[in-house]
Amino acid sequence: MDKRLLSIYLNDHLAGSRGAVGLARRSMKNNEGSPFGDDLMRVAREIEEDRATLEELMEMAGVGRAPMKDGAVWLAERLARLKLNGRLLAYSPLSRLEELEVLRLGIEGKRSLWRNLSEIRAEVEGWEGVDFESLIERAEGQIEVLESHRIATVRQAFFQPTTV
Repeated sequence: MDKRLLSIYLNDHLAGSRGAVGLARRSMKNNEGSPFGDDLMRVAREIEEDRATLEELMEMAGVGRAPMKDGAVWLAERLARLKLNGRLLAYSPLSRLEELEVLRLGIEGKRSLWRNLSEIRAEVEGWEGVDFESLIERAEGQIEVLESHRIATVRQAFFQPTTV
């Protein structure tokens, strides 16, 4: 096994999970008190748990962390907050829709990660007993939750009057 390539792959996903945690928390705060906010609280918590699981898997595999990647994603997530959303100073329905899309893409990537790691678990010491199937199912559940809110949000994003 090429441990260097495994390290790059796992660190890429670890960095991506940092961005997903930040986005989920921010979106959760912007939607507090709504059913979407409540669901996002659970999804954000699960993303944090999945990140911790990935860190444990990296430790088991003897893979070090790449703090520069993590830092770059942290910065990118902060800069992404500055993008235009049709309103100068406020959260808009377009913000919610785009957050849902980005979170869903990230979770689909995480589901792919768990599937890929499941394929090589026998070759990585300590991974034999990891329940990748449950991790995959949890990602699929997160996707379902986000998709239900995306469907409800898409009409709001484009048919709700905007104020600039």
